[in-house]
Amino acid sequence: MEAAFFDLDKTVLARSSMMAFAPAMYRAGLLRRRNLLQGAATHVFYQRWGAGPRRVARIQRSVLSVTSGWDQARVRSVVRDGLGDVIDPITHAEAVGLIATHRAAGRRVVLVSAAPEEMAEPIGVRLGVDTVIASRAALDDRGRYSGRLERYAYGPAKAALITELARQEGIDLAGSWAYSDSITDLPMLEAVGHPVAVNPDRALRRVALVRGWEVARFEVPPAPPPAHRRGRGAVVAAGLVTAWLVRRRA
Repeated sequence: MEAAFFDLDKTVLARSSMMAFAPAMYRAGLLRRRNLLQGAATHVFYQRWGAGPRRVARIQRSVLSVTSGWDQARVRSVVRDGLGDVIDPITHAEAVGLIATHRAAGRRVVLVSAAPEEMAEPIGVRLGVDTVIASRAALDDRGRYSGRLERYAYGPAKAALITELARQEGIDLAGSWAYSDSITDLPMLEAVGHPVAVNPDRALRRVALVRGWEVARFEVPPAPPPAHRRGRGAVVAAGLVTAWLVRRRA
């Protein structure tokens, strides 16, 4: 059996799933305006200048600190209620087409994401994938986030997780595909016989060109209609901060 492994953020989706859900989390009272500003600033730095292991570790600690004490059921509810409005407008049509093509060819379609399971799993169901591999937070005895991770599906861990899945389910990795935009997913791309760099960052583009890998260009989805933009005033402030940061570093 062959499979097709898809990264989520900036590959299937045009942007970060966590940032996309931030306004909904804010309206639900889970995030504060300060969290939105910090998250937007971090997102710009990551997208524009990348993030080494130390910065990624800092981002991870920050996210765990902010979400510690959140009720998992409440998070699932917010994601479920906003799934269509949040995800559909930022989903790459090309990714949807590829998922359908791989499924029609009899391949197992797997979404592999560092995003939390509470976000990645409903998105996977909406996309019609077979399996979702995502990060998993530890819970306390009341079903609230404890501030620790049980699994972080990021970087080399993605390759290890898909290799384990292949072992368990008899997937032929040499005959399988993997899609990602980021150099951080290089181990996952190297684990399959058909790696595809999607809208790749500079580092991944260089690797893809040197190794002769396929480079795919997914078009950015058109801006959502005004109905999707209501209630996002807090994010406007975040956008102003990120624009200021970009100007300072330019």
